[in-house]
Order: sequence, then C-alpha cells, then structure tokens
Amino acid sequence: MSPALGYGRGGFSTKIHLVTDGNGLPMGALLTAGQRHEAPFFAEVMDAVRVPRPVGRPRKRPEAIAGDRAYDSEENRRWCWRRNIESVIPARNGMHTGPGRPPTCDEKKYEQRNVVERLVGRLKERRRVATRYEKKASHYKAMLQWAFVGEYLKR
Repeated sequence: MSPALGYGRGGFSTKIHLVTDGNGLPMGALLTAGQRHEAPFFAEVMDAVRVPRPVGRPRKRPEAIAGDRAYDSEENRRWCWRRNIESVIPARNGMHTGPGRPPTCDEKKYEQRNVVERLVGRLKERRRVATRYEKKASHYKAMLQWAFVGEYLKR
C-alpha cells in the first residue's frame, strides 16, 4: 500500500474516497494521495463494497450510484452500464458536446448525494481522522475504520 500522501489544494494531504448507503452509513473507503483525481478510482472503491445477506453471497451491485461531476467519465459510465446499475452522475459542463445525446441524470436521486458529504463532516469531527498523524496509510485507514465503527454504534 502506498503512503497515500501528496500535495492537494490544501497542502500535503490524503484523499478519502467513500461509499455510503442511502442512510449515510459508511460501506467502504479508499485512500489516495491528495492530488489524485477521483474518477480513476471509482471502480476500485465500488469493488470494495460487499453487503452481507442472510443467505448466499454478499451483494455487490446497488440499484443506483450517485456521484458528483468529478466522476463523469466514459469509463465510469460503462462500468455502471455493464453491471446494470443506474448512473446518477451529472455531466460536466461542456464535456459532452459531440454527436449523440449527453448522459442524463435523475435530479431527485442526485439530491440524496449529500449523505456522503454529511458523513465526511461527521468523520472529520474526530481529530485523528481530520488531521492525519500516522505515517503509514494502513494505520490511517485503521483509524478511519474505527471512525466507521463509531458511526455504526451511534445509529
């Protein structure tokens, strides 16, 4: 695992890629360097999610995925289409000007995307998550998972 440290807009930092359910409970996370873009890690973050069921294999495919404009890429949309998942990702401004219809986005479902932002806010209330003290990414991810446990216990 790389150290997941790099220079982003806020200086030397780590970027946390999160997946939540519709209620704002964390389901998976991936750490990358602060300057890395979100779109290339979309499939990797989504593959980390497994929802246990009473019988059978864990569920890996949600009904819909909501993401912000940064996740708008042809590869991410194809990934969703191959798995029969509805993509609730709005098109970036001026990016789909070529032939064909630009991708559509269900506005009602997109309004629910703020649960991820609220979860990030709750996680950053913990000083250990907000200010990364650990040198190793594996140790920081362990602290992040402890914060996930705290979120589950609150509910």
